[in-house]
Amino acid sequence: MSELKTLSVQKRDALGKGPNRRLRAEALVPCVYYAPDGKNILVQVAANPLNKIYEQVGRTNVFNLEIEENGAKSVHPVFVWDAQLHPVKNTFTHVDFYGVDLNKEVKIKVRLRFVGTSKGVKAGGKMEVYREEVTLIAKPQDMPRIVDIDVTDFDLDTNLRASELKLPEGVRVEYKSDFSILTVISKDKAKDAE
Repeated sequence: MSELKTLSVQKRDALGKGPNRRLRAEALVPCVYYAPDGKNILVQVAANPLNKIYEQVGRTNVFNLEIEENGAKSVHPVFVWDAQLHPVKNTFTHVDFYGVDLNKEVKIKVRLRFVGTSKGVKAGGKMEVYREEVTLIAKPQDMPRIVDIDVTDFDLDTNLRASELKLPEGVRVEYKSDFSILTVISKDKAKDAE
């Protein structure tokens, strides 16, 4: 397990639209840290370090949130749980951090990325993707940022189910019934289905 990245934030007291607007005018982002014990702590962070760590970890990788309060610092492992962006500027307007126990499993939605061109598509078929993301269960430090699926060997009439996903050790996909992620079908079958 690699060393966790750290984001330093400061505790804040002011609540509401006015104080949050003033923070954003100073290039600070209002945030909330949700501790595993149910406690909520209001924090603020400079926009640039937040942007930098979000590019590195996204919503699926755990990192340390260092909260500074009256000169004292406490460190908490977290995920970005929710991030709100400005509709035009594409900058963060609010972020929720979700505290986790590194020894307990969590459930996170992780994006699927399809790599390559399948044999079936090269032979004139069509690849239909049913899921762009799946919910994975793993300890926070084992959670992948993205799951790559190599579709190169997928021939016509090939189907990939959730149970067949190749995942890192210690990671499993959550499902009640084994669902299809994608299928490669012939153009004729695609027209019939439509």
